[in-house]
Order: sequence, then structure tokens, then C-alpha cells
Amino acid sequence: MMSSNILAISGNDIFSGGGLHADLTTFAVNKLHGFLTVSCLTALTSNGFEVIPIEATVVKQQLDSLVNVDFAAIKIGLLPNVDVAEQALHFVQNHKTTPVVLDPVLVCKEKHDLEVSSLRDELVKFFPYVTIVTPNLVEAQLLAQIEIKTTNDIKVAAQHLHELGAHNIIIKGGNRFDDKEAIDLFYDGREFTFLSAPLLDGNNVGAGCTFASSIASQLAQGKSIKEAVRLSKDFVCVAIAHADDYGVNQLF
Repeated sequence: MMSSNILAISGNDIFSGGGLHADLTTFAVNKLHGFLTVSCLTALTSNGFEVIPIEATVVKQQLDSLVNVDFAAIKIGLLPNVDVAEQALHFVQNHKTTPVVLDPVLVCKEKHDLEVSSLRDELVKFFPYVTIVTPNLVEAQLLAQIEIKTTNDIKVAAQHLHELGAHNIIIKGGNRFDDKEAIDLFYDGREFTFLSAPLLDGNNVGAGCTFASSIASQLAQGKSIKEAVRLSKDFVCVAIAHADDYGVNQLF
């Protein structure tokens, strides 16, 4: 019998829109039992929105506690620094047969350029060990180290990420290429597939986290990569369309 356990290695969003809140909610909707390793905390301070890393030794202790749990999939979200990322990478390397979704969060105002560059290099080390990488456009630019302005550029970026070791890539293009459609690109090293959906109004927090955790949920239930991506694109669209039903957007 397939395990219903699924793990998120992700941060706490103090406003409960993204991060571990989005992960656990998505897991629950998919009738999976969500486990959690917390990578960081967040807070709104006089200096703005701050990311507060969990000590790498504590992250290791959390992961060591789960070493004997049978996971059907793993989703990796915000890793606040290289030390924490190294602990997550070691854990993933010891789960080579488990589907892993890497959401490579790189764009944080709190980080200096040098820190972003170091973390970029660390995240690339994950590529050979994960099933799919899910950057947004800005993250794809940083990871592939090219500028993306056109739909051809996004293809080139996906090819670069594949050459760096990523087996499957979904680059979230959002409304960059069309003011009426949200367009993403899926690439499996052989075929480019553009996925589009109507662009919805609203200031939605956590859509990227939800998308990645939905892909992990689908993989945990035995779906193929491409099917998991398509179902998750639909899932996020429905979630955004109904976000106000739960008062989500009223916070912002």
C-alpha cells in the first residue's frame, strides 16, 4: 500500500498565506498526512518583513527525527541560508527513490546579493536529486543566469536548468507574456509544453507554495510528472478564484 505521508521542508509565513501553511493545507485537501521540518520563521518588524533562519543544527535534529518515516513525496520550500540548505540536501540524498519537488525561493529583499549568489549555487546542487524544480521567472533568471524577456528566452532558461542537472522544470511565467493569461512552461528535457489559464484578479499570497506542494501531492498519489503539473495548475487557479470565500485576501 502506498504511503500517505508527505514532508514539507519550509518556512513559517507569519501571515499564514504561504510557506508551511500553504503546504499543510494542500496536503490535507489531497487527503495526505503532512509532516513538517521548519526552516525559518518570519516577522514584520520595524525593519520590514524579516526572515529568521532556524539554526542548522535544529533543522538537522528535525530531519533526523524523521529518518525512519516512509514518505510518498517531499516538498522543499524556503531555505534561508546555505547551512540549512545543506541539511535539506543531505536528507534528500538519502531518499533517492522518493519524488522531490524543489521550489527554489531565491528572491528575498532581506538578502544581500552575495547571499543570494551563494544560495543559488547551493540550490543547483539539489537538481540531480529532485524530481522537478519550480522557479518563478525571477528565480529562473538567477538560477540559469540569463535574462528572460520573451517566450523563447524562457525556453533557453529551461534548457540551461536541465543542463545543470534538473530532470524536469516548470517555470512560472505569470502575466509577464500576456496581460490576460497566466503562462507557465514545463520542460522535461525533450519537449516544451506551455500551460495557460485566465489571469485572475487579487493580491494572492502563497500561490507558488501551493503549486509546488500540489505537485508533490499528486506525485505522492502516483501521478506522472506532466499530469501532476497540469492538475496543480488547475488546482491553484481554483484556489485563487475562491480565496475571498475564506477571507484570505482581506488580510492584505
